[in-house]
Amino acid sequence: MPTEVPRLAEAANVKVAAARIRTSVRVPIRAEDGSHVMTEMVSFNDLIDGLEHLAVIFKGALNQVNPLVRVHSECLTGDVFHSARCDCGPQCREAISMMRSQGGVLLYMRQEGRGIGLYNKLDAYVLQDTGMDTFEANRALNFQDDQRDYTPAAQMLLALGVRQVELLSNNPEKARQLQSMGIKVSRQLRTRVHLTEQNRRYLLAKIKHADHSIKLD
Repeated sequence: MPTEVPRLAEAANVKVAAARIRTSVRVPIRAEDGSHVMTEMVSFNDLIDGLEHLAVIFKGALNQVNPLVRVHSECLTGDVFHSARCDCGPQCREAISMMRSQGGVLLYMRQEGRGIGLYNKLDAYVLQDTGMDTFEANRALNFQDDQRDYTPAAQMLLALGVRQVELLSNNPEKARQLQSMGIKVSRQLRTRVHLTEQNRRYLLAKIKHADHSIKLD
């Protein structure tokens, strides 16, 4: 059986201690049109999982009562190498484009492969090539469907003084966990559907197993 992953957010109304801001630095990043947009990148101390998660803050977001927030799990294959097996890279770039115009906070979480890590994700790809979907492959490797705990994301938002958000995500679990830890999700916005021939089965699996709000034609 897959190993159970304890999550603070499983209990209702968990009190979460804010992290402490470690470093804040201005960094220009590339937008979809090839131009650059200035952001503030923030690192943290006292995150509960000890990982190096990052907040990328776009203009004026921390002055907004209800900023747009994307909790984005790291995907090296999609974010860096533009893999067509998933929709992670396009979702990240979509968030950057939206936040460039209206402000927002992109939380870049070091949770590769829904928390199983890069090497295990590649092992899961091998199993997917035999016919399993992404969730079945994770189970075959003795992992839960989703290993991610968004407690660090709540800690980061609290450290930034953000207690209410518009959440850019198709994943209802992100909203559920954040709300259980005192972050009000006033609205959950869907990302666009970034469909390719190679990722159709992946998107269908997210709908089937995790109730993602993705509408395929």
